[in-house]
Amino acid sequence: MKKLFFYVTVLGFISCNTSVKETVKMPGAYFMASQTVNDGTKDTKYTDLKQLKIYTDNFMMYTQVNPSDSISAFGVGSYISDTGTVTENVIYSASDSAFDNAHPSFKLNITKTPDGYEQVIPQIVTDSQKYKLTEVYQSVGTAAKTPLDGVWKQTNHYTINGKDTVKNTLTEFKAFYAGYFMFGLTDTDSASKKNTAIGFGTFEWINNTKIKETDLNSTYSIIAGHSFDIDIQMNGADNYSQTITNGDGSKSVEFYERLIK
Repeated sequence: MKKLFFYVTVLGFISCNTSVKETVKMPGAYFMASQTVNDGTKDTKYTDLKQLKIYTDNFMMYTQVNPSDSISAFGVGSYISDTGTVTENVIYSASDSAFDNAHPSFKLNITKTPDGYEQVIPQIVTDSQKYKLTEVYQSVGTAAKTPLDGVWKQTNHYTINGKDTVKNTLTEFKAFYAGYFMFGLTDTDSASKKNTAIGFGTFEWINNTKIKETDLNSTYSIIAGHSFDIDIQMNGADNYSQTITNGDGSKSVEFYERLIK
């Protein structure tokens, strides 16, 4: 049954019905607190999947990791709020070795709560069995604003080690909002296998040239639970670069472009 919850959350955005009658205001950062599945006879509650979701004014992104097997997933896209509904237009999503750059749209109904919001999917069919899934999200973060707030796509990435410069080819998105950040990427290993990796946590805007990121959860165990000083350069409002100096003295340089609706 646990695989069902992870798979459904990876899909992320499925239509559901509620009686909400007001425009949903979503900007913020949210941790998924629980999933409850009902098989028609009883509720079973799960709290093990670690997921953060960020909504900016026009875009959304989620990242998740299953602590039991370290399988991770993420998705990114634009969204539109209406009376009691949110329509999400997915740009890119990935899970483990599978990825999707199609552009599906999903309409969901959300009930806002004092602590965040609740999403109910009335019917999911798996192996001919129907389930009802309820997900509860808790709002986190601050009201602080920074020039990085938004969703970004990586445009270039290279590593400098002494006199050697190596270009890295991968697909990566990153989001900042309400004092939280996340990244999600897919790359290809030496065996031509696609891999997904994610990380999320809090960030602090130090000044116009430096931020500090604290990773709370990540596919990479070497960074989970650690803080990193990152040099940044804003190239106008919609482009920035970041440089991380690694422990061995090498540098990772990444360039990002803001997603604009």
